[in-house]
Amino acid sequence: MKNLDFLFDACTDSGVKKIAVACPYGEDTLEAVCEAQKRGLVQAILVGDSDRIRAKASELGLSLDGFEIVEECDDYSATERTVKLVSSGKADLLMKGLVKTATLLKAVLNKEWGLRSGALLSHLVFVEVPPLGRVLGITDGGMNMYPNLSAKAEIIKNAVGCYHSLGVECPKVAVLAAVESVNPDMTATIDAASLTMMAARGQIEGCLVDGPLALDNAVSPEAAAIKKIDSPVAGKADLLVVPDIEAGNLVGKTAMFLAGCRTAGVILGARRPIVMTSRFDSMDTKLLSIALGAAIS
Repeated sequence: MKNLDFLFDACTDSGVKKIAVACPYGEDTLEAVCEAQKRGLVQAILVGDSDRIRAKASELGLSLDGFEIVEECDDYSATERTVKLVSSGKADLLMKGLVKTATLLKAVLNKEWGLRSGALLSHLVFVEVPPLGRVLGITDGGMNMYPNLSAKAEIIKNAVGCYHSLGVECPKVAVLAAVESVNPDMTATIDAASLTMMAARGQIEGCLVDGPLALDNAVSPEAAAIKKIDSPVAGKADLLVVPDIEAGNLVGKTAMFLAGCRTAGVILGARRPIVMTSRFDSMDTKLLSIALGAAIS
């Protein structure tokens, strides 16, 4: 995982998947879906107001030849129909378009026809970091606000399952805190140490877990060596587990907006992957996120 372009190969290797897109009225979303279908990564089903979809495509100079368009005029009906296409097996993954996140999640969590699996939903973003020469995963900066120890264990399990789907057999997981030593006054350090012990005892499988680790000694071998941290994870982490949504949001947006890193994100824990990007995300981010969702679906 040197850069995010590996997702295109991973997506192609897994075969063409069907993606159902709710309310694809945004410029970057429609461009990304059209590019993904053009590349043979997915076959798209566009759900929403067909006149609005076609008008936006015409405005952008995009061809919708070969696309299936399902007519649903209002946002909730479109979202419900999109989720049902995925839950019934007519599509392999779900993508959020220009619709509120709360509207999408309400449909996803419907007990009768939604995508509930019994697992906790969590967000994973992959960040291409050129100075490090590799891709880092960050979780959870998009779903769970202040997860407790049990929730953090589920968040790790979701992300590790994603890594396994991408061919990484034993990802190195760094549980982040402000410092690398356990401090009774800092809950994040206590949770990190507990998660490390849970992994050592087989309660979290398929990965190496260590923490607490500060961000620098999680990703930099030099920083880990200076701090004299002897760990198979320190300085070599594949996945960063943040203490809460605020930390995850800040780390992710710092990488995107200050460092110019490419990213790809997906919601895990449902029966199928959910591509739920933000309105401000670029076409490249949305295209890479589609490839990620398709590769693991």
